[in-house]
Formats: sequence, structure tokens, C-alpha cells
Amino acid sequence: MANSRNSSSVLLRTEGQAVLINMHVLSVTVYQLQQEAPRPKRITCPQEMESRPKYYGREFHGVISREYADELLAGAEGAYLIRESQRQPGTYTLALRFGHQTLNYRLFYDGKHFVGEKRFESVHDLVTDALITLYIETKAAEYIAKMTTNPIYEHLGYTSLFKDKTVHRLSRGRNEPRKVTFQRDEKISSPLVRRSALRDTPEKQCSYEKIHNFKVHTFRGPHWCEYCANFMWGLIAQGVRCSDCGLNVHKQCSKLVPSDCQPDLRRIKKVFSCDLTTLVKAHNTTRPMVVDMCIREIELRGMKSEGLYRVSGFSEHVEDVRLAFDRDGEKADISANAYADINIIAGALKLYLRDLPIPVITFDLYSKFIQAAKIPNPESRLEAIHEGLLQLPPAHYETLRYLMAHLKRVTMFEKDNLMNAENLGIVFGPTLMQPPEQNALTTLNDMRQQKLVVQLMIEHEDVLF
Repeated sequence: MANSRNSSSVLLRTEGQAVLINMHVLSVTVYQLQQEAPRPKRITCPQEMESRPKYYGREFHGVISREYADELLAGAEGAYLIRESQRQPGTYTLALRFGHQTLNYRLFYDGKHFVGEKRFESVHDLVTDALITLYIETKAAEYIAKMTTNPIYEHLGYTSLFKDKTVHRLSRGRNEPRKVTFQRDEKISSPLVRRSALRDTPEKQCSYEKIHNFKVHTFRGPHWCEYCANFMWGLIAQGVRCSDCGLNVHKQCSKLVPSDCQPDLRRIKKVFSCDLTTLVKAHNTTRPMVVDMCIREIELRGMKSEGLYRVSGFSEHVEDVRLAFDRDGEKADISANAYADINIIAGALKLYLRDLPIPVITFDLYSKFIQAAKIPNPESRLEAIHEGLLQLPPAHYETLRYLMAHLKRVTMFEKDNLMNAENLGIVFGPTLMQPPEQNALTTLNDMRQQKLVVQLMIEHEDVLF
């Protein structure tokens, strides 16, 4: 049995290497095609054109017809010029010779030259890139169409023979959340008795998936796609790079890459205002360290502090805590020696939660929770809130679960801190829930429901999570 398993592993590894080598051979061909692409040949105007825009050079020929432009470019692959439109004065056309015909493109300038998505410093660079793309797409059209059908990514993940790089993916699962059924029973009147009558059924386990944060990138020197292992051609903006993990792929391949981004700590510039899932995956934790550290400090020395979370700490000191986390991460000093007033730490926690680019209760689930709060029947209302919780991304769910358990403990010291679940709901409602459209009227109208959602999550924390 062991020998069979080892043989399968060797076979799979061999097949992956074979695919990689085959892809590499084809990719080298694409790279060679880029080297063979026609070079730009500027056709200059023999006379100075007074109407020439300052951002064009001698390639500008003024108002000429398509036919005359075709004559000027005839017989020279890669030849190009710029002409002003006869029908629409003030608009400009790039005439380019390729494939024994003249191609015409509407040319724009906004500080950089462009005919499509890519922006170039010079017309010469634009033409160079266009000729590379046209040449490769003409000579390797069938290959390009098939290059994503057997991606190397599926065989070797992030790894490739072209880069000495290994990335370990995080595939963490949280404790299985409980699917709670709230039973309607006329004989059950006490909330404590009702809670004991709830039935739990396991829900499927969730992994900490994270989509890649791809942005257009210009690569210096030859680069190969880490999804399909094919050469990334072009002069600029040859592909996209994930700003969180550094994965480099073709733009078309980025749509096929699975949601398995493993952020690199070196690329995470700050802690505050960083996407919650990005931060926990980068630090390989279930929750943001800010939440853990602040709650730990508050429970150590602040649970009896009057007006906890309601009373604000000095904003300058709260900002100092933010800077400390951004600078030092989990090594930030938030002890009593550094910040004697516990309200500063509580304020920093609220600021962190408030500044998340995607709130703990995500934008796409906001209306679901608001509508749940409007349900008059208590059991149905709790059930609707619980269904919403199960739809949260794992990092958001775990952060909310941990926070609600903490706030439940805060209410146990209500005699000293004067903070019950309703008061905490008023404080944390707008912090944890924000409408997708930043509309002041919407926020005002939803305040009661925001407060109620948080209040109920605190009161029923042991059932809902």
C-alpha cells in the first residue's frame, strides 16, 4: 500500500514537471517572438506643422487623408505616423503599418499616450508595445488561446522553475459553527429554558480563503506567468501582480486564479486600515493581534472602569497606539506603563474596528442584519441574525465571536462600569456595521437596528456563536 502511494506521488510529480517543461519550451518561443517583432519606424513630416500639439514630435503630419497616410507607410512594417482627423478636427489618429496593411487607432493624451488601457510615456513606446502584441497574437494565436487550459498552477501551485520561490499556503479552518434552530414552543417561556431547548447541527467547516489583490504591473526584464507558466509579453503593463502576496500572472489568467492568496508580511505596510482577512493570513492568526492585545489588556485592568468603551481616551494618545501597532505590530507596548488610562486602549480598539476597509459585519450582509433586527418575533429575529453570522468571512466571524464574548464579560461588571448590553450596542453598532453607501440619512435611520443587532449578539453570544 505504501509503495503504491509513493509510486502515485512520483507519477504526479513527474507529470507536473513534464507539463512545466513543455510550457517552458512554448514560453521560450513566445519570448523569441517578442524579440523578432517589427521595430517602430517613425515617418517624419518634412515640414514644420504649426498645428502640431506640443506632446507630439515630427511624426505628426497634420490633416491628411487615410489614403495618403497609407501611401506614406507603404512597404515598411512597423512604420507609423500621427494624423489629425479630417472629419473631427482636434482628434488624432495613430496610423501603423503591420501585416501589409495600415491600422488606424484613435490616439489620446492625458499626460501619457494611450489607445487602450495601457499608458505610455512616449508614442514610440506605445508603438513598440503594439507591434509586440500584434506580432505575438498573429504568430501564436492558437497557443495563446490554449495557454490557460492546463495551467502549471494546478500542478505546482505558486512554484515555477523560473523563480526560486516557495510560498506556503494557509488553509486554516475555524471551529465548526453551530447551526441553531430556534423552536417555537408555547410551553417554553423562560429564556434560560428556551436556550436549553435549542438543537445544534454541525455546519460545514470554512477555510480562510482570500482573493488576490491584483494590480496592473510593469515588469523589468523577462517574466513568466505563475499561473500558466507562459511568457508575459509587452513593453509595459505585461500582467498583474498581487499587492498582498506578490503573485505575478497574465491579466487574463488573474480571472482563473483560485482565492488562495497568502499575504507576505513584507508587503503589509500597516495594521490599521488593513483588510481583516489580509492581516490575519499574513500573521497566520485567527484574529487580528490588535483585537487580541487590546481585549487582553482591558480584561486585565479595565473591566470595572466606569463608562468603559463609552468614555473616550485622549485622541492624541489613541493615535499614538495606532502608530505603535502600525510600526511594531504585536510588539507594540500598550501596557499600563505606556498608557495608564484604559480608555485609550478601548478607544484604539474601537478605532481599529471603525477604520477597517470592510467592516466586521461586511457591506454585502449589512441589509440582511438590518432586516433581521426589524423582525418582531424574538425567535425568528435571532434565527435570522444567526443565518447572517454564518455567511460572514471566517476572519470576520471569528473576530466578531471573540469580541462579543468579551463584551458579554464586560456586562458582568455592570455594577461597576455601568455598561449593559444595550449601552454597548449603542457604542459598537455604528462601529461594526456601516451601510455600503456612506449616506448620513441611512446611517441615522438604521441606528436603532444597529444597536439592537449588537445588543442581541452580546445577550445571546453563547447561542449565536
